[in-house]
Amino acid sequence: MSDAPARAMTPVGVNHLVLNVRDIDVAHEFWTEVMGFRHIGSLKPRSERSMNMRFYNGLSESHHDLALAEIMGDSEDSGDWSMAPKRPGLNHLAVHYPDRDSWLKQIAFLQAKGVMFNLRINHGMTHSVYINDPDGHGIEVLYELPREDWEADIDGALNYADVLPTEGAEALVDEPTPVFAAPGAGD
Repeated sequence: MSDAPARAMTPVGVNHLVLNVRDIDVAHEFWTEVMGFRHIGSLKPRSERSMNMRFYNGLSESHHDLALAEIMGDSEDSGDWSMAPKRPGLNHLAVHYPDRDSWLKQIAFLQAKGVMFNLRINHGMTHSVYINDPDGHGIEVLYELPREDWEADIDGALNYADVLPTEGAEALVDEPTPVFAAPGAGD
């Protein structure tokens, strides 16, 4: 792609970490009672096969610092990365780019380098592309939307997902995400 920069964009740093856990209640107790993180939201079930996922924050301004995803009992582990947890350990880490422009340049760069996009999704707080590193670790490449767009309803924003194309020019299009108002606002 001709619009891709000649070299990688520099990220802000690591935004959050998602861990696959055997027992989400045990892990929840550890990360809140022992490590001091605050539980800020949970993924709402969409079906019987929905992931059980909880989100946590420390003192950062990020939408979340840590998430726990419970391993699904009947998940078959093919060895390929998947958002659905299959074994304990790292699900993915999120690398944060400072703004929309640098993020778009970076994903164009990734595509030009032949990096496969596993998932392209607009969350309520971030716009993200999921890729793998050479060892198969999941990496979410994101930029965070303005805090005022999601902080009034973090639960609604955590549960929002607009899945987009992963190949071609369509994977590089960035559309606006809804602003999340406080629950009950406007009723």
